[in-house]
Amino acid sequence: MIPINGKTQLIGLIGWPVSHSFSPAMHNAAAQALGLNWAYVPLPVAPENVATAVSGLPSLGFRGVNVTVPHKQAVMPLLDELEPGAQAIGAVNTIVVGENGRLTGHNTDWSGFLADLQVHSVSVAGRDCLLLGAGGSARAVAYALAKSGARLHILARRVVQAEQLMADLRPYLPQAQLSCQPLNELQKVSASLSAPLIVNSTPLGMTPNEMTSVWPDTLPLPSEATVYDLVYNPPHTRLMQQAEMAGCWAINGLGMLVQQGAKAFALWTGQEPDTAVMTNAIQQFNA
Repeated sequence: MIPINGKTQLIGLIGWPVSHSFSPAMHNAAAQALGLNWAYVPLPVAPENVATAVSGLPSLGFRGVNVTVPHKQAVMPLLDELEPGAQAIGAVNTIVVGENGRLTGHNTDWSGFLADLQVHSVSVAGRDCLLLGAGGSARAVAYALAKSGARLHILARRVVQAEQLMADLRPYLPQAQLSCQPLNELQKVSASLSAPLIVNSTPLGMTPNEMTSVWPDTLPLPSEATVYDLVYNPPHTRLMQQAEMAGCWAINGLGMLVQQGAKAFALWTGQEPDTAVMTNAIQQFNA
């Protein structure tokens, strides 16, 4: 283990709370595996202190931080520059501190999601994709799918939220194929789709409510669907069980978590981490 000393480079996680996060375990394992003298630390920041915390990053010697709820939007006006994905999604999950103290905001959630689809050989170009939910994580997934040429159908309990998501994406992706409906139209919409990718971006099924699912038990899943549940705790959700019982392929969101982390790590260090090392660190932390 590389000791922390005067040459240690600092990275971390800003959020409220952050005690539950897997990020310190996976990033520190990645740094150790590469022999880098870097340390990733949790930084609990109350909402009223976000501006102070972000402005202090260069002075404290941080090379960058991840940003989690509830600060992904709040940090945006505090930064010097936003990359296009963060602008389109309307959220920053990674800040890079430049050598001159310049703060650049990125969103690696969307690219991490696409990277995990690629790992699983799931193609989306020209494919019907059904996105369940229109909240924060849905925005990154919607951008990723629309940018990749999917025919994206967004279903949300609050259809106004889904309509706003589409309106926000269109200036950045004018050729995107987007539609939205209320979640109670799920039966009608799903019946019209052939071999879709179905993505759950709602918290339904997350610990401690493991037996809940966004998909009704009485509704058959479309034939040959691929189901991607952003929930990764528990690792085998009720929705995944439903998919497998219907003969569909089911994937949980752990890979997206690892891939978005790997992309942030590369932005900070300039080196590609071993995603297997990061995955193993999370599994050990969660054991």
